[in-house]
Amino acid sequence: MELTGAKIIMEILKEEGVDTVFGITGGAAIEMYDELAKTDIRHIMVRHEQGAVHAADGYARAKKDVGVCMVTSGPGATNTVSGIASAYMDSIPLVVFTAQVPTSLIGNDAFQEVDIVGITRPCTKHNYLVRSIEDLARTVKEAFYIARSGRPGPVLVDIPKDISQTTTNYKPSPRPSLKSYNPTYRPNIRQLRWAMGLIKEARKPVIFAGGGVILSGASRELTKFAKRLKAPVAGTLMGLGAFPGTDKLWLGMLGMHGTYRANMSVQSCDLLIGVGVRFDDRVTGKLGTFAPYAKIIHIDIDPTSIRKNIPVTVPIVGDCKISLAELNRLMTKESFTVDKKSSKLWLDQIEEWKKTMPLSYDQRKTIKPQHVVEKLYELTNGNAIITTEVGQNQMWAAQYYHFDQPNCFITSGGLGCMGFGFPAAIGAQVACPDKLVVDIAGDGSIQMNIQELATAMQYKLPVKIVILNNRYLGMVRQWQELFYDKRYASTDIAHAPDFVKLAESYGGVGMRATRPEEVEPVLKEGLNTPGLAIMDFLVEREESVYPMVPAGAPITDMLLVN
Repeated sequence: MELTGAKIIMEILKEEGVDTVFGITGGAAIEMYDELAKTDIRHIMVRHEQGAVHAADGYARAKKDVGVCMVTSGPGATNTVSGIASAYMDSIPLVVFTAQVPTSLIGNDAFQEVDIVGITRPCTKHNYLVRSIEDLARTVKEAFYIARSGRPGPVLVDIPKDISQTTTNYKPSPRPSLKSYNPTYRPNIRQLRWAMGLIKEARKPVIFAGGGVILSGASRELTKFAKRLKAPVAGTLMGLGAFPGTDKLWLGMLGMHGTYRANMSVQSCDLLIGVGVRFDDRVTGKLGTFAPYAKIIHIDIDPTSIRKNIPVTVPIVGDCKISLAELNRLMTKESFTVDKKSSKLWLDQIEEWKKTMPLSYDQRKTIKPQHVVEKLYELTNGNAIITTEVGQNQMWAAQYYHFDQPNCFITSGGLGCMGFGFPAAIGAQVACPDKLVVDIAGDGSIQMNIQELATAMQYKLPVKIVILNNRYLGMVRQWQELFYDKRYASTDIAHAPDFVKLAESYGGVGMRATRPEEVEPVLKEGLNTPGLAIMDFLVEREESVYPMVPAGAPITDMLLVN
């Protein structure tokens, strides 16, 4: 069957089960978009290419599948880089198609030519420049396979214009087999038995769950494991929802803005079981002081993540779901039981830490952002998909909205990319049209991709935006308050839009709360609005996120109150 390159791409998208593509067309992408228009694949035309990648990211997480976006060459391609880097840091499976100038012009500084393969090499799992029509089908199939297998990640495929125009014989090909790429899914049984030996000896165990648990679909296995072990569970920012946030064993988030009980538990435990985590600097604080009394078991599908930051006692390379299922099987086989006395003493100690320093704030005359998030949780019964921008709004969402299910908290964790939340909410809403999707935003971050209001309105996506508006770039202002003698250099947002009027100008609904008693009515009105709604909450300007561990300090050195 003779098909053009553009048509071959569409055929493979259908074979891979793709039902939605996010992007913007352009001169070099015309052929691909012309063929896309002939299919029943839905195209969401965003207003900026960064928004396209973030939307594909949000879609991938909510749908639990590969997200796809398509852009043109040159600036269209370079505008995707922040979104690709964010997906790479958070291990999100994406396939990004960038158009390119014809192969005969590559290297000649042609109009809208850029070496996007070179630019994105450090922030993609893999990338390709297709130089021959005969390589196209194999390359695209490989891209999807690499993106979703092993430790997931973004893959970029650069398509020269002449490749999309040229014809060749095409027939569907089987799943790729790459000799140099064979992820390890099943863990080594010897390592599992070694881990079981440490589990049996432990008297103060803690489980540390990360985004890998959610990506591998291992939440059920993790919960079963924790209940059997009677071990408390702490989470990373990316791991929120991996274990029920309302369960008694849940410690909360660990690290720089983690809970007192989570940080104290990890620093006091005798066994730390890390599952699908990277042990990054925001979690560990000062490396030499992290979990000083603990033996560490580390389970991850990516062998390069193990011992990268923290020395571990038992490394287990394997899929989190399979590895936890195997540990659960061994516990049953060996009739594992916990020591009731030591378990009670440990859990009682944790309960004491919880009572000593719970998350708290003082709600007085002004609106506290924590109150807005708590009230949002109460009104939604925890059943919304929450996306966030980056900064204080992100941390308050992590602390005060409790996630009982995976794939319901969507945020830019590793890169911390401002402007992420709203386009990610658009992607999540496309993936889950019957779910309530709320973007918790700051007034600074929301403006970085505010143009996507047009996208939400065009496709009738009823996303809700909750703006915690303090008229600052809040997280940087907090650091300036604490460590720079309150010199608020370039963090005071002196001029900001009227978000209510802005929502209305796009055809949406806007509303505002300026006093605490207005918070609940505004939330109710916004959440019950049939279409897109912006809820602007004028919150306490100099409210800070606590607890906070200063950069480079041990995670027990927490600043606890305003």
